[in-house]
Amino acid sequence: MATNPTVSESRKAAEVIDQETDAAVDAMLADLATESYPLAKGWTFDLLETLRTNTRAAEALTTDKTAWKRNMIQTAFLLAHPVKG
Repeated sequence: MATNPTVSESRKAAEVIDQETDAAVDAMLADLATESYPLAKGWTFDLLETLRTNTRAAEALTTDKTAWKRNMIQTAFLLAHPVKG
């Protein structure tokens, strides 16, 4: 695995569990001002950076289509690179 894996890679390696990814997506949707979200084993996910670098996820936040919004945010989250802190 890469030294800075994506959330998806960390999930496949069982370093991050599904409940954590769901909770992070929920946190992002509940409070867009949240800057970071702690994951297991010292990983931290930068919510704002993900929105800055994923235009589809940012666009999804402007819609009232809840399922599409959640799917786009979750996809952006899984493709993001958390930092080890």
